Amino acid sequence: MNKLIISLLILSASCENANIKFLAELPKSLDEVSGTETTVNSDYIWMLNDGGNSPKLYGVSAKGNIKEEIKIDAKNNDWEDLTSDEEGNLYIGDFGNNDSKRKNLSILKVKKKALNDKGKVDIDRISFSYPNQEKFPPKNKNLYFDCEAFFYHKNNFYLFTKSRVKNDFGKTSLYKVPAKKGKHVAELLGTFDTCNDMDCWITSADISSNGKSMVLLSPKSVWLFTDFENDNFFNGTATEIPINGRISQKESICFKDNNTLYITDEKAHGSDGNLYEFNLN
Repeated sequence: MNKLIISLLILSASCENANIKFLAELPKSLDEVSGTETTVNSDYIWMLNDGGNSPKLYGVSAKGNIKEEIKIDAKNNDWEDLTSDEEGNLYIGDFGNNDSKRKNLSILKVKKKALNDKGKVDIDRISFSYPNQEKFPPKNKNLYFDCEAFFYHKNNFYLFTKSRVKNDFGKTSLYKVPAKKGKHVAELLGTFDTCNDMDCWITSADISSNGKSMVLLSPKSVWLFTDFENDNFFNGTATEIPINGRISQKESICFKDNNTLYITDEKAHGSDGNLYEFNLN
């Protein structure tokens, strides 16, 4: 019995009545997917791995097959999420910050035309810092400056931090950074609390193409935000949608269309490293 069939049987047994649909097991080179994005004028689902892996972008089919590999001329310090703009340019979030001690946080712009290049692709670097961080690293009670989630919206990036403070793992802070080359001090817009355990921390984010829905991902839930005005996302209607299947190390989320999401998990802690579909309806 091959590996795919085994995975399907496990999913069928453990995720009966699940609201998350298995699409494909990802290849070994994508065992640690931490960012996923769909773009205009591309049929691929673009993916990247987190820190310690090769600095590459992968164009992947909905069946989990790698169709393109793009070599990026930049170090993968700790790549954590992927987003795109209305022109199809991709942006890599190099802001993973487990110990909250990094001073080289950045977002890397990969221009649309470079996605067809065969050599190493140059990037534009957008650097930023947090306005409320004074020590590197801060004390354990202030480890709020890790980040694994962001998206592009109307010429700005919106970043959602991942708390590493005991008994406050569900707190995420929202920051705004201009989508232009240079060095910026992020603007703090607000905070949101999911719950207190590790299954509540935020690992990815996205906004729908019509700008009416925003989602945050945790290992056990999708948080859907609607009815917000401008970029006051946390002032809208927040709905937690539990993922009715096995809790796994879910690391990336993006919109397939305005009502459907792609989700991936890493190959860790009993998870197979899969691509899923999740319907918000």
